[in-house]
Amino acid sequence: MGTYYIPRNVKGETRILYIFSVKSLITTLIGGAVGLVFYLIFLLCGLEIIGWISIGFFGVIGFASGAIKIPIVAGIPVTKKIGGESVDQIILRYIKFKKNRKVYVYTKEEKNNGTN
Repeated sequence: MGTYYIPRNVKGETRILYIFSVKSLITTLIGGAVGLVFYLIFLLCGLEIIGWISIGFFGVIGFASGAIKIPIVAGIPVTKKIGGESVDQIILRYIKFKKNRKVYVYTKEEKNNGTN
């Protein structure tokens, strides 16, 4: 007898604590670490509550960047180009683009000639 592949849904098996995927957990921890720096600064100033709020705020920002994907909205032209991609990938691409500082412009003649 031969062996056969039986497909199954494994989409939710990488979830940790139900809402965290591995990537969103890592980005939440990075955001919390940034908030921890602000917590220590506010703690030195005697504003402990604002420090805790900063940890939560940066943790939520980290979670959102790792877990949220941009939806495709027909009325907004930008979302047609980036729809379905996660926010952290868009941020990384933007940073790479700004770091490169090169702008490529194609004119109409170049497109019609068929030359690169």
